[in-house]
Amino acid sequence: MFKRAFLFLLISIFLFASQPVRAQEVSGPIYVVQPGDSLSSIASRFSVDINELMSANGIVNANQLTVGQQIVIPGLESISGILDTEVVNFGNSYRSLVRRTQVPQSLFKKLNHVVSPSEFYVGASMIVPIQSNGEGLNTRVSAAPGESMLEAAIKKGTDPWTLMHYNELQGSWDVIPGDTLFAPGGEANAGNNDLPPAFLSAEIRDLPIKQGGTGVIKVKTIPGVTLGGVLVDHQLHFFPTEDGTQVALQGVHGLIAPGVYPLRLEATLSNGSKQSYEQSVLIVSGNYPEDPLLYVDPVTIDPASTEPELQQLIDLTLPATPTKYWTGDFISPAIAYADSTYFTSRYGNRRTYIGQGTELTVNGFHTGLDFGGGVGLPITAPANGVVVFAGPLTVRGNATIIDHGWGVYTGYWHQSEIKVQVGQTVQQNEIIGLVGGTGRVTGPHLHWEVWVNNIQVDPLDWLINTYP
Repeated sequence: MFKRAFLFLLISIFLFASQPVRAQEVSGPIYVVQPGDSLSSIASRFSVDINELMSANGIVNANQLTVGQQIVIPGLESISGILDTEVVNFGNSYRSLVRRTQVPQSLFKKLNHVVSPSEFYVGASMIVPIQSNGEGLNTRVSAAPGESMLEAAIKKGTDPWTLMHYNELQGSWDVIPGDTLFAPGGEANAGNNDLPPAFLSAEIRDLPIKQGGTGVIKVKTIPGVTLGGVLVDHQLHFFPTEDGTQVALQGVHGLIAPGVYPLRLEATLSNGSKQSYEQSVLIVSGNYPEDPLLYVDPVTIDPASTEPELQQLIDLTLPATPTKYWTGDFISPAIAYADSTYFTSRYGNRRTYIGQGTELTVNGFHTGLDFGGGVGLPITAPANGVVVFAGPLTVRGNATIIDHGWGVYTGYWHQSEIKVQVGQTVQQNEIIGLVGGTGRVTGPHLHWEVWVNNIQVDPLDWLINTYP
């Protein structure tokens, strides 16, 4: 009898445990999980209790969340359909996004906790409900100075009444020169911005930009336009590509405080007139760790030695050569001995240097990528370029700097031997030097740096991504 009761109990436990956890019958909009999302971040974003979120979706383990997964957001029963995520890009304003998506401002503010349009900046991630019965408003209409709404509408194949309806205008008089209006039709995401007429489109790649990241700014303009601008506090240099796009590459300093910074684009037309647009850009933390304390020769951290040497590097990497020497991807400068090497320290690591036998202390960060390996291993060029420096330095030891064009430079420190000379053109994978232990080191290694428009950036990005 006992055995039968025990067997029945085991079967009951098995049957109960094997039943799938059922979600509560909860209505509400569907959110599609994005890279980097967690249940806690989603719950926080929508001001929903995480337990209610799990219960509504039958989720038992908070860690079992996959990109692309669709989950119901409880507490938003008045909203239906799919909640899309749109990253704000340059030229997208609060007003233009609301107009283009036809999402009521009250709903947009509720979903995104927006108090003021000033919180709307490049790199911010916004929730936008997909309108199931709405038309795509991708035709951009902007009245030039002295041009009526009727004239602007006819040019875009629409009419003033359609513009007034979709853009909530009281009449044809309720539009100002340069204001961006939207009408049905057009390609998705084509011209969905508030940029002045000289700009056909503008975008920043890989948003949001991180500390130590490389900003890629691509702009298309009407013919005869010369572009300039500023990101944070650096003047941008634009270069033409084969498809007519103009591209600027700009590094972001590894120690810049996370926050929003200005990006200003300026177009000079063939008649000498100028049109410009400025918007705040979000820069996020690179989440760089702290390295152990480093005890080094005090001469190598003495400002009397370090400041002139750094200024020399800044001067060398300042010119933005209009010729783009590289094609395709950069490769590792340690590729010739990749099977026997490893990263001993990565870009961005926070560091404290202490002068041996002194009280001299310097705080900073690691400005490059360190490859392990012994003295004499070959260092190869990661891409085509021209050597602009080859010689000894106090901190960096035997050093080489290569200009790859468009404001992109690479540096190779601590070499035992330099195999190239200034003015020499080098090809990708060509040997340029040998690994050593010269300068400020705790052992032989290759320290590799990438400079983009006078700023040191994360070299790993240049091995993983294709630029521009």
